[in-house]
Amino acid sequence: MKISNSFNISSSALTAQRLRMDVISSNIANARTTRASMEDGQPIPYRRKTVIMAPNKVDFKNSLSSAMGKEPASQGVKITQIKDDPTPFKPVYDPTHPDANSEGYVYMPNVDLMKEMVDMISATRSYEANVTALNASKAMISKALQIGK
Repeated sequence: MKISNSFNISSSALTAQRLRMDVISSNIANARTTRASMEDGQPIPYRRKTVIMAPNKVDFKNSLSSAMGKEPASQGVKITQIKDDPTPFKPVYDPTHPDANSEGYVYMPNVDLMKEMVDMISATRSYEANVTALNASKAMISKALQIGK
C-alpha cells in the first residue's frame, strides 16, 4: 500500500464526517421550523435530513491489482446522498400558533434533539479518530525520513 493512500482514506472520511456534522447542525437549527415550505397553501414543516455514506466504488484498477496479487489502491468513503427522513411529523395542540390547522394542531418537524445530539457525538468521534489516523501516518512518514539521515 502506498503511504499516500492512508492520507486519501483519512481525508475522504474527514470530508464525509464534516458534511454529516453540517447536516446534523441544520437539523438542530430547524427543530422548531413549522413553515419550511408551502404546499397548496398549507405550511410544511422542516423534514429531518440524513447522510448516506458508502465506500468508494471498486474500479478496474483495484480489481486488476487484486487479481495480480498486489494490494488494491485506497478507496475511502463518499457521500452517496442526503435524504429526507420519512418519519411522520409530530402534531402538537396549540390553537394560538399561526400555522395551526382548523382543529388547533400544529405539525412540528420530525427532528428529535436527543437523536441529533447522539449523531453529532458519533460524527465528532469519527472525525477525531480520522485526525488521529492522519497524524499517525504523518508521524510514520517523518520517522521513515529520519532513518535516511
